[in-house]
Amino acid sequence: MVRLTADLIWKSPHFFNAVRERELDLRGNKIAVIENVGATEDQFDTVDLSDNEIVKLENFPLMNRLGTLLLNNNRITRISPNLGEFLPKLHTLVLTNNRLTNLAEIDPLASLPKLQFLSLLDNNITKKPNYRLYVIHKLKSLRVLDFKKVKQKERAEAKILFASEEAEEEVKRESAKIVAAETPTQDAAKEEQTPKSSAPTPEQILAIKAAIMNSQTLEEVARLEQALKSGQLPAEFNSDGDNTPEGEATEQEDNMITEEKEADNEPKESEPEEKKDEPSEMEEVY
Repeated sequence: MVRLTADLIWKSPHFFNAVRERELDLRGNKIAVIENVGATEDQFDTVDLSDNEIVKLENFPLMNRLGTLLLNNNRITRISPNLGEFLPKLHTLVLTNNRLTNLAEIDPLASLPKLQFLSLLDNNITKKPNYRLYVIHKLKSLRVLDFKKVKQKERAEAKILFASEEAEEEVKRESAKIVAAETPTQDAAKEEQTPKSSAPTPEQILAIKAAIMNSQTLEEVARLEQALKSGQLPAEFNSDGDNTPEGEATEQEDNMITEEKEADNEPKESEPEEKKDEPSEMEEVY
């Protein structure tokens, strides 16, 4: 970020623009804070502070000559409540593409007695219910809003809609509620980022049992048995659709799982007969 110093002001381009006004070009300097503007000695009709990183519209000295202020493509979220005291002749203000979100945030602009042309395009505030009528209601001298002429019909509608202070406050509250709903809390963001651990499915449990039967080492058997008891799946069983170690399930293991299910569901009285006739799958393995 760059500081707005007197030296930067003196070295910046200044010229007569297309409407024959004396203009100071301070755009694209990554300026974050408005300061030292007194170094202009109030010699300019237009000051261009576009394409910077300004967050607050404040810190202006008394500038009786300044009529146009260009601040598009910044990060402005706050406006000084006494801005009009220092910019009494300001008639054009461009705040396109900033970060104004709540209707109440433009209330300080009512302190600008000569403001006639205002742009708030590409700010979230423009999406609020009754945005245009609210701005017209607050800024009585406004002639053009967002490059559209303010019509007498709109003034009449705004007057009716905001006939009482209660109606105005209600609109502000609704706007603030919408902002709160659109902004996720830190806790919610953490919950989204943190994956939730889920209990193993019946298929995963059977897959772990099959893996235990096919383990080659005692350490592997102990690890899988511990996972089965704790309900925490080993990494190789965690991926979707992959319920066997290393993502491979053989037909032999599937048959083993099926037979194990059938054996569990059969009456206990028949178990001795089965053992006499032929060895179980478990006996074959060992």
